[in-house]
Amino acid sequence: MASGKINVQTENIFPIIKKFLYSDHEIFLRELVSNAVDATQKLKVLASLGEFKGELGDVKLEVKLDKDKKTLTISDRGIGMTGEEVEKYITQVAFSGAEEFVKKYKDKTDAVNNIIGHFGLGFFSAFMVSAKVEVNSLSYKEGSKAVHWECDGSPEYTLVEAEKAQRGTDIVLHIADDSLEFLEEARISHILTKYCKFLPVEIKFGETTHTDKDEAGKETTTVSDKIINNPHPAWTRKPADLKDEDYKTFYHELYPSTFEEPLFWIHLNVDYPFNLTGVLFFPRLKKNFEVQKDRIQLYCNQVFVTDAVGEIVPDFLALLQGVIDSPDIPLNVSRSYLQSDSNVKKNQRSHYQEGCRQAGGTLQERPGRLRTEMGRYPCICTIWDAERREIL
Repeated sequence: MASGKINVQTENIFPIIKKFLYSDHEIFLRELVSNAVDATQKLKVLASLGEFKGELGDVKLEVKLDKDKKTLTISDRGIGMTGEEVEKYITQVAFSGAEEFVKKYKDKTDAVNNIIGHFGLGFFSAFMVSAKVEVNSLSYKEGSKAVHWECDGSPEYTLVEAEKAQRGTDIVLHIADDSLEFLEEARISHILTKYCKFLPVEIKFGETTHTDKDEAGKETTTVSDKIINNPHPAWTRKPADLKDEDYKTFYHELYPSTFEEPLFWIHLNVDYPFNLTGVLFFPRLKKNFEVQKDRIQLYCNQVFVTDAVGEIVPDFLALLQGVIDSPDIPLNVSRSYLQSDSNVKKNQRSHYQEGCRQAGGTLQERPGRLRTEMGRYPCICTIWDAERREIL
């Protein structure tokens, strides 16, 4: 009998990670921004536990473009890293600092459940679009020295002491010649809006200018940060704290090209057999309606994953719109789609029974005209989904 240890050669696995880890290269920005959010959330956890006694200050993230230098920079004012931590978390493939942090503090606070990272691979997505990546970081720890890490996409890197005034981390991507689309402001804005629109830390991308005139006609110009996300979307808040107008505003935030108001909505908050929150909207049904199976969006800890949710949303909900967020639903390594999991399918029934119970209660509370219009939903849905007819 022989035994041994499987060896993985970095020079062989690194090109595979760079080229094939993510099917869509634009996901690199979601991963790096998510890492920056985690760094900020970690600092907030430490502050709440008394392990960080300094001032949090302004912790918004910033994404900056410099077309002349061909760079894209993601900056945070989070936990930062020492030189030893850079070598531990950056240079080790598939070692998750987020997972390590959660394990360390999960018995002390539930706030660690908001940490996004899981696989320890997201940082390396930067090399899909970069000829070189630089990391400048200063740890929150008292007496720490700033460090500068640099790598050109090969297994070789340099790490030296550096100068940095503020706590946190700057990731500087030197965009490769075959990825120059990621130096376009419109392209970056689209990616941030798609994946990061509801992340829990404010994200600055550029500035906005406002010009006002006083009674004498004198113009005053003010410049403010352009924040591209809503850190507190409706599904993360308590229903008791929300008014009908809040739900309607959120509906139009999800579907800006839709001008009609939804008929009604249900606010989901289920913690068994797995955690799931969300808001599902019942749009008005037109005479010639079409089934659209991509109107419910799946999020994981407020990060957009996909709108292809057939694995968890049955056919009879195909008419609905809205958001489902669950940290427990199994995702593939790139967090782009669901992994096939028998437990998810097995537990669908209890979640949708609860959803239908809430919808039924709402239905009874509405005026007769709206109740008649909403009553068409069960009739149509049972035709589509005979398997779940008894639930309806």
